[in-house]
Amino acid sequence: MTQEIGFAGQLTPEQMQEVAARGFKSVINNRPDFEEGPQQPTAAQVQAAAETLGLTYVHQPVISGQITQGDVETFAAHINSLPKPVLAFCRTGNRCNNLFQLAKQMDLLDD
Repeated sequence: MTQEIGFAGQLTPEQMQEVAARGFKSVINNRPDFEEGPQQPTAAQVQAAAETLGLTYVHQPVISGQITQGDVETFAAHINSLPKPVLAFCRTGNRCNNLFQLAKQMDLLDD
């Protein structure tokens, strides 16, 4: 985590209160809905909880192991434009971290 972005595994609607309490201003969800089956909270459920608490929420589903240049460019655009700090989550946090590292390597992130 940097001061501007953090990474997490799957978050639930109930955890949005803790996200807000920790000072995050925005949340990026990089998981496709139902990636893990029907027990996974949907993007809409997490979004509703996040926005109720004043968090900016973005759903950018990225398929694990199939990150494209377009995925990286879109992720970088979100990081550059969303209120900071941003918390990005997926199943384990690795996909988000990979997107961030690739965006850095491609020099797509604002300083």
